[in-house]
Amino acid sequence: MRTLLIGLLLALGTAQAQDERIAALERTVEAQRKLLHDWGGLTRYGSENTEIAPPKSGENRVVFLGDDATEFWSGGEKFFPGKPYFNRGIVRQTTPQMLLRFRQDVIALAPKVVVIQGGMNDIAAVTGPGTQGMIIENFQSMVELAQANGIAVVLASLLPVCDCGTNQTALRPVGKILGMNGWLRDYAEKTGSVYLDYYSALAEGRAFKREWTKDGLLPNDAGYAVMAPLAEAAIAKALERARRAP
Repeated sequence: MRTLLIGLLLALGTAQAQDERIAALERTVEAQRKLLHDWGGLTRYGSENTEIAPPKSGENRVVFLGDDATEFWSGGEKFFPGKPYFNRGIVRQTTPQMLLRFRQDVIALAPKVVVIQGGMNDIAAVTGPGTQGMIIENFQSMVELAQANGIAVVLASLLPVCDCGTNQTALRPVGKILGMNGWLRDYAEKTGSVYLDYYSALAEGRAFKREWTKDGLLPNDAGYAVMAPLAEAAIAKALERARRAP
């Protein structure tokens, strides 16, 4: 009986693992289908944007433009309740895709501040191979577009990773993440933007602190709770700089 029970448990475990692999494959296929039909993700928020009224007088509107870490932050009232903040994150996006939709998802909403967070999927080559130089040029173009339209910029660091659930460091090497963060910090200073350092707050050593991530790549609720006040402080700093600008 004991042997039979063990066999049944093993079979159930194998079936569950197979179901999870199939579900993951289906998600990947669906993501690739969407990529073929709408590479830039313009349909994700396109209709919603047209229904948003212009900002009211004195409204400190903010757009968060980013990838997985930004989109998954949007959990109903968890995303800065009561604030005129718009989440424009898209899962699996890279910086060239973010640049492509910058006019639609940022400039058209006329925010005072844009928080730009991306680059992790570029490093992982989600939409194809790319160099650090290519990522840098996409960030430069987004910052130039924002500033040309009177939008203050917050440049968010890439987040840390850890091999807590899946092997993230193979896809997103720590050295490349730190290299991009160093460039983002320096470029923010050069352009008068604000650097938002999520990395230092979320890392333990050079890895994502386990208590603050659900899979080694994305924050959990506790991780977002750490990030939220940092984002608020960076936005306040950007608004203050904009008010002082001649």
